[in-house]
Amino acid sequence: MSLGRREFIKAAALSAASASIATQSSSLSASSTVSLPVVEEPPKIPGVKWDKAPCRFCGTGCHVMVGVENDKVVAIAGDQKAAVNKGLLCVKGYHVGSILYGIDRLTTPLLRNQKTNELEPISWDNAIDIAAKRIMQAPERFAFYGSGQWTIPEGYAAQKFMKGGLANNHIDPNARLCMASAVTGFLSTYGVDEPASCYDDLDHADVVILWGNNPAEMHPVLFSRIVDRRSKGETVKLIDIGTRITRTSEQSDHVMLMNPHTDLAIANCIIQQLISSDRYDKEFAEKHCNFRQDSDPAGLFGAPMSFDAYVKEIKKYTPEYVEKISGVSASDLRLLGELFADPSKKIVSLWCMGMNQHTAGTAINNLVHGVHLISGHWGKPGDGPQSLTGQPSACGTVREVGTLAHALPGGRIVKKKEHREQCEKLWNLPENRINSKPGYHTVKMFEQFCTPAATGGDIDCMFVQVTNPGQSLPNTHKLFKAKSKLKEKFLIVAEVYPNATTTLADLVLPAAMWVEKNGIFGNSERRTQQWFRQVNPPGEARDDCWMTIAIAHRLMELGHPGMKDRDGNFIFRVNDDDGNEVPAWKWEHYYDINVDRALFSEYRQFTFLKHKDVAPYDELVKSRGMRWPVIKDENGNWRETRWRFVEGADKYVEKGKGFQFYHSTTKDDKAQVWWRPYADPPEMPDNEYPFWLCTGRVLEHWHTGTMTRRVKQLAQAMPHTYLEMNASDAARIGVGQGDQVIVESRRGSLKLPVWIDGRGRPPKGSVFVPFFDELNQINDVTLHAYDPFSKQPDYKKCAVRILPVNSRKEL
Repeated sequence: MSLGRREFIKAAALSAASASIATQSSSLSASSTVSLPVVEEPPKIPGVKWDKAPCRFCGTGCHVMVGVENDKVVAIAGDQKAAVNKGLLCVKGYHVGSILYGIDRLTTPLLRNQKTNELEPISWDNAIDIAAKRIMQAPERFAFYGSGQWTIPEGYAAQKFMKGGLANNHIDPNARLCMASAVTGFLSTYGVDEPASCYDDLDHADVVILWGNNPAEMHPVLFSRIVDRRSKGETVKLIDIGTRITRTSEQSDHVMLMNPHTDLAIANCIIQQLISSDRYDKEFAEKHCNFRQDSDPAGLFGAPMSFDAYVKEIKKYTPEYVEKISGVSASDLRLLGELFADPSKKIVSLWCMGMNQHTAGTAINNLVHGVHLISGHWGKPGDGPQSLTGQPSACGTVREVGTLAHALPGGRIVKKKEHREQCEKLWNLPENRINSKPGYHTVKMFEQFCTPAATGGDIDCMFVQVTNPGQSLPNTHKLFKAKSKLKEKFLIVAEVYPNATTTLADLVLPAAMWVEKNGIFGNSERRTQQWFRQVNPPGEARDDCWMTIAIAHRLMELGHPGMKDRDGNFIFRVNDDDGNEVPAWKWEHYYDINVDRALFSEYRQFTFLKHKDVAPYDELVKSRGMRWPVIKDENGNWRETRWRFVEGADKYVEKGKGFQFYHSTTKDDKAQVWWRPYADPPEMPDNEYPFWLCTGRVLEHWHTGTMTRRVKQLAQAMPHTYLEMNASDAARIGVGQGDQVIVESRRGSLKLPVWIDGRGRPPKGSVFVPFFDELNQINDVTLHAYDPFSKQPDYKKCAVRILPVNSRKEL
């Protein structure tokens, strides 16, 4: 293919743009924002002011320049000063400004009329009062469901409100559905979460192995860094290990189609070959690794294992044995073994949902880390494992702030008394305010919310911010739609547009979005990114962070003791420069002071507890993001860290150590190589349901499409969902291109058009359906089984049958 990926992305994005900047006039105020080509600086257009912001979509963390005229975003350009994307954007990024201007924006609070079942406008004062009083009825039966799209201050406020105020740990994010297994994988391998490497590795790697992900469509700007190197004459070998042919496959040197779930066997096979041929990195393994196995009962950190016992267990995973399990040829498996056995090669492993949305997600994360550790392909530029995320602040807000049911900021957990005491001290709370019992993880939280109180459903009220669980949860009939029959349950939803979640909401709060508010995100390479509000939200829409603070203050007025600290002050008290309290709970005063700066500065103290030192707020203002730990050097300059645990790159590594895993779970500065055997998934195709179903995203849309389906160009490019099917399977059941079929599981069914030999091509016996389409919700069909450690559900495999429309005959 002669066209480089960078050129392809630019061409695709710009061809979709609806306007030109040629006139450089006030016509930029049209309903669609203008998408600009890659330029050194945004053009100087009379009346248009430019400022920086990270993109609103995925976890890559691209920076855009936002052009504003007359209090409206009118143009978007890639930010040349941003190291992540260097001025390049994907098609969604070029249209990010238009997400603000859908014709059905929510602009006033709405309360459901119990007689008519219609949502009716109410005042903000009334909305806040209703929310607070509902929580006050039974604070212990309230849950807060958030998001990897929360800004860091928003997530921090929610975390403090729940755990420091209500003494209630029922707070969890939608990131439980997308990266929880990456978290447990990092924690059980290194003793601390988040990648040790960074995107710079993509500029140095000789080999990039893609474990069940499709970055050509899901992370196209990162993928362009690899393809651009090829266009310059560099050799970069791409290996695609997956369950269907994708656009990434088309760029790959080797495509290894595996049977679903068998990535576990493949990773074990690589290690088996390294050990049996005596070509693993003995020095690295002996100096820097321990071996680990499951404990009894099973726990995240397992039990010790000798190297000899490890060798004995892994011995059977030969290429021939694994070929029978995985469907990948023994010769391809040997190719993987040879690559990792070659110390002269620099190898990057990339993964995202394919490994994380997996009932053995922790195990496969452990194994891929283990492949790199035991081979010595770790900790050098271009040589190491790199997990990617799907949301803009799943790392910064969920993993770092700790907005999970078991966690606290700074890598603390609620079960540990010492950790609770540290947080109580930093929050200036009375002793024992923080509850020691972990709250409900996402699946359990919604199970309890959708179960009648009379039969044990002990979550009665829930507040959902910045996410759409009505469409994104698995098995939505069980975990969300069952709420429609439970009148005693009360659902509060902060949203920007009507969606599947607001359909069942009792109280809807209109939210500000992206550059309509101040914000801070944290991307997939530990980069913390700040931006300022650039336009006002429409109508009465307001910041999510303000909502949390306002509800907390109303609870304090109602007499809830947890809304005051040890000194009797409001837990969200913010002061001006003279030390006077600013009434930030009143919307008219919220922007009298930079609340984001105050909350972030308070949160920053927690980051020092586990060497995740984020940069000061004012340094972030001056930068396009900084990768933590950010350390002040002897000259007073703030220096970011590219590679963690590596001497010379990470200041916390002691001199002479070379590599030091200083948060080791075994307290000896060593990482853990895990024995994780292959086992079948909980649901597999059978005679009744003979197909595998995999779900995922498409290039044009992001997650449930709440934002991107409001962008005309993106909606026209991909108007509805579909079912990808192998041509031979389609011929066998008698359907052709575009024919309607029913995809049916044990949980639900959906009617969709068939797409044969499209941009994705599943193998025989497998189908794929994207989940962006609110009108055709594939999560009515999916399975809610989850990983035992991370509690992350598996959206990538369940058993279905495919029926031609007008036929219910089993296949």
